[in-house]
Amino acid sequence: MLMTSGLVADRASDEIGGAGRILGMQRIVSLIYAGADVTPLWNELMQRVGADGTDAAAIFDLATILQTLNRAEEAQQVLRGAVDLSRNFCIVHGNGQGPRLLAFVTPGNFMANTPLDFLLADSDCVLWLHYVDPETTALADLPEHDVAFMAIGESTENGPVLERMQKVLADFNGPIMNNDPELISRLTRDGVSGMLANEPSILSPSTYRVPRADLVAIGAGTKTLDDCAPGLSFPLVVRPISTHAGNGMERIADIIELSAWIATQPAPELYVAPFIDFRGPDGLYNKQRIVFIDGKAFASHMALSEHWIVHYLSAGMAESPAKRAVEQAWMENFDTDFAIRHKESFAALYRHIGLDYFGIDCAELPDGRLLVFELDVAMVVHNMDSATVYPYKQVAMRKLFDGFIDAVQNRKTGVTTDAS
Repeated sequence: MLMTSGLVADRASDEIGGAGRILGMQRIVSLIYAGADVTPLWNELMQRVGADGTDAAAIFDLATILQTLNRAEEAQQVLRGAVDLSRNFCIVHGNGQGPRLLAFVTPGNFMANTPLDFLLADSDCVLWLHYVDPETTALADLPEHDVAFMAIGESTENGPVLERMQKVLADFNGPIMNNDPELISRLTRDGVSGMLANEPSILSPSTYRVPRADLVAIGAGTKTLDDCAPGLSFPLVVRPISTHAGNGMERIADIIELSAWIATQPAPELYVAPFIDFRGPDGLYNKQRIVFIDGKAFASHMALSEHWIVHYLSAGMAESPAKRAVEQAWMENFDTDFAIRHKESFAALYRHIGLDYFGIDCAELPDGRLLVFELDVAMVVHNMDSATVYPYKQVAMRKLFDGFIDAVQNRKTGVTTDAS
């Protein structure tokens, strides 16, 4: 089993980042993902906090461990304690001699902000995290940096801080990526479906926000589905607002199933969309994650599943050489096959969104259209999968990461890029 003792001590010899230097999400999550025993690291961090209760960096890393272990409420409480002590935290990759990236982030789980730490894996970049919130009125005492990045993702919780950052960043001086908080705030499931509704090469299913009371009324027969979500019919996909990875999502076949499901849901408002059968010729549901950097598409992963809720970790990819072979072919031929077939769709996505960095979860329909499930700036993108089981992924992810680092370097030097 992997051991982590000494990780904290090793970093102390390097002065970059000073007291604000943390191990960060990429290192800690990768250790736990690989089955490491993080008890020595936890104990070492706790000793630091015991010796100095204002050691914000140690508290921050403790919060990351808790979040990775799915102790979400504790993690958020500890993280807020760290942010109360300091707004700036530093992660050094490699020798720290590469570009210095400053990210504007807000407290939350791993999907609250763009996963920049993962994107910089195995580079020599320095990542500064500067925490903001709805009360932020000015950006003071920012660390020295070459390029900034507005990293806060769309969610109900992040709405107020995105609104605030639209004003705070209006006169930001210096190169900054993804500087459109107002657009990011509109990347809701219903917002994205509305943006892409008239694109012939894309299917982004019509998605409605429906009050729980209306769904109860539909189940009781006092309202019709068309009253609340015009044009929709069963089967439906329903889910609470601001959920990901299939959490709380169900396929509803009829009014009886809707009535039973809504009785289990306390959320005051829910998403309702049509169910789209996106099985391929092999009978499997497949879903691809694609990242766009300066308009260029990069393959992140493909999952194939017997179940219509496709989640990489539960799709049986590690256990199925046949599934991995399909993913490998997709990744290795992405630029000359999938990206060519969907060139029109990709151009439309970039035309509507136009951000320097964003990702989509999608599938290819039998009629050739691109089915877009979700579009966001904070999708988790990583290279933690076993190089033995998934050797092809290391190559694809390195290409994606290098594309991102090149984009940062281009902002630093003032080089403009064109995806075409």
